[in-house]
Amino acid sequence: MQDFSIYTDGAARGNPGPAAAAFLFVHNEKILHKRNFFLGNQTNNQAEYQAIIKALEVAKGYTKENIVLFSDSELVIKQLKGEYNVNSPHLRTLYGEVITQIKYFSSVKFTHAPRTNSWIKKADKLCNELLNQLEK
Repeated sequence: MQDFSIYTDGAARGNPGPAAAAFLFVHNEKILHKRNFFLGNQTNNQAEYQAIIKALEVAKGYTKENIVLFSDSELVIKQLKGEYNVNSPHLRTLYGEVITQIKYFSSVKFTHAPRTNSWIKKADKLCNELLNQLEK
């Protein structure tokens, strides 16, 4: 079976400011599940982590096997891969939640994807649609 792919994005208008997160579950080039949600006032990096946490929670209903998780946040991906330290206390807690979540799966591979990736663009659009609705 081909790996299950998750594409995530988080966005904040202001830093901190109104924030949203979104994710897409993709298997065989088809979207199996997509979701966006409002987070209240958070930083962009907090929103990026929240997108990953929520995606992993929901992914448990789909698979226990291998997951490849993509994000356009270089900071968050490098922290999750152990390449950067998590120095910020407000991110350290979120980092710990991700580490707890990944234990459920056979493996989770964290991959940086450029903002130009078509699936990341879709996740970004979901974030911005929600934030635009809240501004009305």
